[in-house]
Amino acid sequence: MSDFTKVFSLSLTALLLVTKSGVAADDDYGWIAGDHHIHSRYSVGWDREIDPPAPILGGDAIYPIHMNALMGRYFGLGWIVSTDHGGPNHSKVSMDLAYREIQQSRLVVPEVIQFYGMEFDTPGADHSSLIIPFTDDEARQLFQIESNFSKREPWPADSSWDTEPRMLEALRFMRDQAVKPVLIANHPSRSASGLGEYGLDTPAELRDWNDTAPEISVGMAGAPGHQAATLNPDGSLDPGDARGSYGNYPTMGGFDQFTAIVGGFWDSMLTEGRRWWITANSDSHVHYSEGGSDFWPGEYSKTYVWAQPNHDSILDGIRNGRIFVTTGDLISELTVTVSTVSEQVSASLGETLTAKPSDQVRVSIRFRDPNQFNNNGDYSSVSRVDLIQGEIRGAGSDRSLDRVDTTRVIARFEPDDWETEGEYREISYTLGELPVNSYLRVRGTNGVELEPLPDPRGEDPWSDLWFYSNPVFIELRN
Repeated sequence: MSDFTKVFSLSLTALLLVTKSGVAADDDYGWIAGDHHIHSRYSVGWDREIDPPAPILGGDAIYPIHMNALMGRYFGLGWIVSTDHGGPNHSKVSMDLAYREIQQSRLVVPEVIQFYGMEFDTPGADHSSLIIPFTDDEARQLFQIESNFSKREPWPADSSWDTEPRMLEALRFMRDQAVKPVLIANHPSRSASGLGEYGLDTPAELRDWNDTAPEISVGMAGAPGHQAATLNPDGSLDPGDARGSYGNYPTMGGFDQFTAIVGGFWDSMLTEGRRWWITANSDSHVHYSEGGSDFWPGEYSKTYVWAQPNHDSILDGIRNGRIFVTTGDLISELTVTVSTVSEQVSASLGETLTAKPSDQVRVSIRFRDPNQFNNNGDYSSVSRVDLIQGEIRGAGSDRSLDRVDTTRVIARFEPDDWETEGEYREISYTLGELPVNSYLRVRGTNGVELEPLPDPRGEDPWSDLWFYSNPVFIELRN
């Protein structure tokens, strides 16, 4: 069977099944699942026998954009971002070919809110998801960014494009635009050679990005894509491959070391008071059943955004951290409400609660544990929820900081500790007086590991599932 026939057959199947699940088309806020890192056939190969090199459609990723949208729709996504990476003069491929196809895809699959973007070939670093706001000018906006700053764009190749100062120049360019994109660092530790031995992305670099454009460089992929790298086409395990294609230092419970370690890099950013969020994605190129290392968008990882079902609201939710992430459909809703006991004011994910130093603070955690099989046919259930607290101390002098000793798990909850109402679980916890500004975040698992351990090669990704919330901040005022 040819690749085209396979794609057509799968597209037809997706069309027939497209009504399986999705988000209601109304104006109410709700949790909308999505994926910000999806490749199409416009992540091309290159014929380098020609000068300049000519693009080969499907040379890296193989699926049309509408195929990705259909499969995302089937697996319960309400929004996606098409993110092809570049190469010599790839900005013309994006403008002339990919943009035309995403416009068609929006018509074919209107139930999925589709953003135009790219996997930015980040100067001086690894890749990043670049999400372009939905406007009449979106194609030109991406063309300007890619043609002027993507490090693989020039031909002949030019090493001066691959430096951190050029990345900061790119961020200043984006920052000064009327409508600002969002940039999320992808698989930030995939190039790390060991624990705390970083590669293309470093703590200092990400701090520089966030300082330069805090409304644009807003976070990183907590759970990388390529989670099906340990699966053979028949679904059996490949003992030689690593989850996420993290071939040097492994993921931990499927999450990047920048995120998974309590008191690690992510917490060092939050301790400085930075609004630095985490996401999850598929990084879909080729499905594992066809010899690739990927799940379909939404099949395994989901980034849930609290938003209305439209482009502006979803992008605002991503920019402001109204996000939780999950793997294996472990949960499908999560509300974390932090409130003062005395004045009954509250805040949720991504927000800031203002409290008096004498206030007691109540935390309410409510999540939905779906009473259904996931996309592997497993009935996975949450076995434990952890509440994590950190102190906010402000920025320090060490730009390379990746550890803090003021963040810890303050409570662990098991099924006997929560109230159950149908598919919903609810946990209540009260903190005493807080001596300093703080933040709270939540994670949960279907397993027994108190802390996520390094994932062995050949691990079944469906056996080790986690969810993570973004933080709620608490600011003390007299």
